[in-house]
Amino acid sequence: MLAYLLRRVAWLVGALLLAGSAVFVLLRVLPGDPAVTLLPVGAPPEQIESIRHQLGTDRPLLTQYGEWFGGLFAGHLGDSLFTGIPVLDQITARLPVTLPLALTAFVLSIVVAVPVGVFAAVRRRGLAGVAVSGLAQIGIALPIFWIGIVVVWLVAVQWRLLPPGGFPRAGWAEPAAAIDSLILPVVTLTIAQAALLIRYVRSATLDVLNQDYLRTARALGYSLPRALWRHGLRNGAATVVSVLGVLLAGSLIGTVVIESVFALPGLGSLLLTSVKARDLPVVQGTVFLMTATVLLVGLAVDVIQRVIDPRLRGSA
Repeated sequence: MLAYLLRRVAWLVGALLLAGSAVFVLLRVLPGDPAVTLLPVGAPPEQIESIRHQLGTDRPLLTQYGEWFGGLFAGHLGDSLFTGIPVLDQITARLPVTLPLALTAFVLSIVVAVPVGVFAAVRRRGLAGVAVSGLAQIGIALPIFWIGIVVVWLVAVQWRLLPPGGFPRAGWAEPAAAIDSLILPVVTLTIAQAALLIRYVRSATLDVLNQDYLRTARALGYSLPRALWRHGLRNGAATVVSVLGVLLAGSLIGTVVIESVFALPGLGSLLLTSVKARDLPVVQGTVFLMTATVLLVGLAVDVIQRVIDPRLRGSA
């Protein structure tokens, strides 16, 4: 297990370096110039060159690359080209919106999808099981922004129960208003993620139901719920855990769309605003941290799977 962990950590470091390099290169390849964004239309070339020099975007790419990676190892993601505020400070200021949104939706997705997915598997031949599977498939097919629009129209516009978007200026200093502003985004993200998770839980449960050890437990007098709890949970969990890792990473990435729909000042809105303004350090830092989070979640999932399923411990 220790040798496996060392290999995975080494792989993680290499993947982070590769991801950081890819982010840096892609942002320089894409069209757009931060200097042009700062200046009015029709600015003379001399003024554009002067702004490029002030921003440091006229320096050789290798120099910029070395400075950025050097900053990463020092825990510094750079400063915004336009505000001069450290990128890490801007990201930290947005996390109180993004983290509660992503983590709450993730937990609720599990709470909803696991029992519903098991029910759909056990009642797969009944009308209720077929209906659940069909609704889950529809939820997977629907774009998340469309789900958000429907939720806003129904709950905020028609029923006037909750605000359609925004976040209080005082943030979590106004806890009631902050919670109210996150309910609809959380519901939207939960619907999209629970639909996907229900399908995987159903498949994992069906696989367990067809195993000999479960039939043996039933023959010994166990009820189906007790047999699933005693013998099926651990065996089906390894498959579901891998999906949970994808969902957790997807929760963070999905906030980019959700925060746009609900006008929330989180990481997603920071990323979109920075892309439009060509604020390269902010885009680099935000994308890199999101990528690092996805990779770390992948490492955690691999380790948890090996703890749950001893059969995987002998694999590379």
